[in-house]
Amino acid sequence: MVLLYRPIGLLLAAEIMSCERTLDDIVTEFLQNNCRLRPKLNKYSLQAAIHCKMVVDRSTQHEIYSEVIPFKTGSVAEFYIEPKLPCIGDIDVMYHWNYELAIPRGHQPPTQLPAEFHNYVKIWEMIDSHLSGYVYLDVRYLLIECSDDSKYIAVEYETGIQLQNASQCTARIDDDSEIHGPALCYRPTIAAEKMLPVDLVFSVRCLVWPPQAADWPTRHRKYGWPDSATFCRVVSNGCSVVGVAHRKCRQNERIRKMQWRLSFSRAEIVLINSWMPVQQIVYHMLRYFIKTERLTDCADTSGARTLSNYHIKTSMLWAGELKPTSWWTDDLNLIKIYAYLMNVLGNWISTARCKHYFLDKCNLIDSSFNMTNIRCLLMSVDSLSKSFVRNYIRKCLLWGDCSRNTSRIFEEANASRLQHVIPAMDAVLIDNSLTKLWHLFQAEEYNIPAHINALSLTARSCACWMTELAKIDSRLCVYFTALMFLHVAWKSLMHGFNDDLIDILRTVLGQLRSTCRRRCSYISTSRLLLNVTAMP
Repeated sequence: MVLLYRPIGLLLAAEIMSCERTLDDIVTEFLQNNCRLRPKLNKYSLQAAIHCKMVVDRSTQHEIYSEVIPFKTGSVAEFYIEPKLPCIGDIDVMYHWNYELAIPRGHQPPTQLPAEFHNYVKIWEMIDSHLSGYVYLDVRYLLIECSDDSKYIAVEYETGIQLQNASQCTARIDDDSEIHGPALCYRPTIAAEKMLPVDLVFSVRCLVWPPQAADWPTRHRKYGWPDSATFCRVVSNGCSVVGVAHRKCRQNERIRKMQWRLSFSRAEIVLINSWMPVQQIVYHMLRYFIKTERLTDCADTSGARTLSNYHIKTSMLWAGELKPTSWWTDDLNLIKIYAYLMNVLGNWISTARCKHYFLDKCNLIDSSFNMTNIRCLLMSVDSLSKSFVRNYIRKCLLWGDCSRNTSRIFEEANASRLQHVIPAMDAVLIDNSLTKLWHLFQAEEYNIPAHINALSLTARSCACWMTELAKIDSRLCVYFTALMFLHVAWKSLMHGFNDDLIDILRTVLGQLRSTCRRRCSYISTSRLLLNVTAMP
């Protein structure tokens, strides 16, 4: 009642300030409530598992005595939150062959390798190019595993042979696809219209941290991120090299075929998964803005370059290192954090300088970028809170099948009205999520048998599928094992019990040691049985 006697001007000013503050709070609270931890069982992880298995199947058709090792990257591996508006548009799978390995120039060849590698491994030496982050691969050693102690001895090659990048993707997995940079992009067919597109990236694995990024482990970190455990995981994972030449070298026919780029995808996944939930939410907000505002599509006919998700990722990685935990958590306001990082991007574009997070001498933005168009789009974002209410929260409302008449409230972006609508909307969205998860479990009871019956199965693809399903939910792996027993029994009745079925059973049962399991793909079943019999 006291407020009724206050001057009208002061009341209006207080209400305006309260609405502005409350609108930011509403957006922050909504994103926190609706970017929950993603369950391990979700359609994206299942599709990624299927694509990994299909990569193994395709490789089997081309390489009888070797094996491809798939690895999930991109959004499906980076995000552990599940926003109501999807943050995953495709499935990214990086893969490498188990008979090839890269080492830095001058580095001694390894004497021991993980069990996934072949008995014979060709070693490529990474030779620096004149451009930071790009290398050439020269053959240097052949590693041969000794049967006595499982150690490798190195036989030196004659130098002069370089590994080409273009043929690795196109020749070894020949299917209808489009090439974008180092990736082969497969789009869903009519029969698989519910499947997300998949980007396949061929790589050569490097098990050691590259000297080109030697400054990253040693530089001073004021706020202690990443912590020691995360730091050790990043460095111990090494890196990869992917087959793509630098933009400036693509007109040179020889360099275009021979140049490779350092990839830190494994390191990025470890780092991004170590973020706090609020950092993952901001990362999602930035990526969503890049997509909806079409910042990646604003290039003109001159061929000027545009922003990409990698610039967003780089800005977040730098912010994680340069900002204290309190900056992310104290007086939490996601809109202010978002605005700050957008200003960082704007400054990078204005100064044509975006320092690579791992490579000290690498600049990700230069004069080839379309500065004018991108800068105009960045500076045209007015009233970020209202923009998120209208363009994000309202879309979540429609996604949740709420009343469409309520959308007018979101168009007005009135804080006093929204604070009563949002809680009810949150409850509907959460209920829908639980229902969708239940439907997903039910659907996989039919989808997994369908894939088993429709696709050819080998011991390799079974091992891959079991590994991926175990990462999602152990119950799916048990379910798959039971189905495989039924599948082998049916195949035996139809076509007789053969070597392929014996290998599948042996893989499913997991009776062999890891080192023996590695060799089972390269030797005949009869020899395999003799070896198993001789084992103590």
